[in-house]
Amino acid sequence: MDVLNYTDFRKNLAKSLDKVNDNAEIMIVSRSKGKNVVVMDLDEYNAIVETLHIVKSEGNRKRLQAAIDEMDSGVFHQHKLIED
Repeated sequence: MDVLNYTDFRKNLAKSLDKVNDNAEIMIVSRSKGKNVVVMDLDEYNAIVETLHIVKSEGNRKRLQAAIDEMDSGVFHQHKLIED
């Protein structure tokens, strides 16, 4: 995670945004007279929002944890693929 001050971020805006997009990095832009901001790739943001949506339901959390526990214990289920 990179931290840039506002001036450096502004001077290298295109390069900084490319770095965020190309490497799925999170960048913090510090501001001397304002609150800091986070710059991140939209796909990364959407993934975080989706994950938060999924885990806010207790039922989903329990199903996910049960699946993780099965996988960790070596229990796997093999399924045939659906043919088109």
